[in-house]
Amino acid sequence: MDVFLLFLAVGVLAQAVDGALGMAYGVISSSVLLAFGVPPAMASASVHAAEVFTTGASATSHIMHKNVDWRLLRPLVVAGVIGGVLGAYVLTGINGAVIKPFVVAYLALVGAWILWRAGHDIRPRRLPSLITWPMGLVGGFLDAVGGGGWGSTVSSAMVGAGGEPRRAIGTVNTAEFFLTVAISATFVWSLATGHWEEAGALKSQGAAVAGLVVGGLIAAPFAGWIVKRIPRKALTYAVGVLLIALAAFQGLQLAGVL
Repeated sequence: MDVFLLFLAVGVLAQAVDGALGMAYGVISSSVLLAFGVPPAMASASVHAAEVFTTGASATSHIMHKNVDWRLLRPLVVAGVIGGVLGAYVLTGINGAVIKPFVVAYLALVGAWILWRAGHDIRPRRLPSLITWPMGLVGGFLDAVGGGGWGSTVSSAMVGAGGEPRRAIGTVNTAEFFLTVAISATFVWSLATGHWEEAGALKSQGAAVAGLVVGGLIAAPFAGWIVKRIPRKALTYAVGVLLIALAAFQGLQLAGVL
């Protein structure tokens, strides 16, 4: 299959899942790029280049459908950008795979916790704005280092802490646009200063990035509508199941099975 068409399909699938559940665009897209032998830093840069466009469309959809908690958005954006810039700079200098086992364990534990909350039908609560600072810092760093992880880290943390799933997903998706722009700018700066030695081969991923952009833009406008329509309990279950599935998938990758 043509590279552009393959990644267009990947982009549609990844953005449909990410827009509805607040996570997995980066994980799905990066996993496909890594499977094609693309180095981790290059895969992350390619995904974030595509996300500049797709997260903007997704954020617009969530804002239009009133899924954003504006009180939590600003501190989440600031903390996420700080963590993301740091993670992008670190990734272009070292192999970020060393932290993958910890991310897998986190996803599995939080996924199980969210499923438990859904099973006991625990009602959402109003989250304090201070809680978004550590979430944003960790989520931004892991997103840059792993080429995906903002949604799975931050959306899961907000839902696990008792936040309303619809507001958590809409707020995290909207904040992701600013995070993605900051991470992409850091990759460009690392390229320009010579800190990133592998950057010269990035142009070879142009067809893949274009496919991810077009596919993501096709699916992104439906994000806000989907989240608004899915019942709260069903959305909570879906987030928990997806987190455990992501943990299992990445665990199999670490074990060399995939």
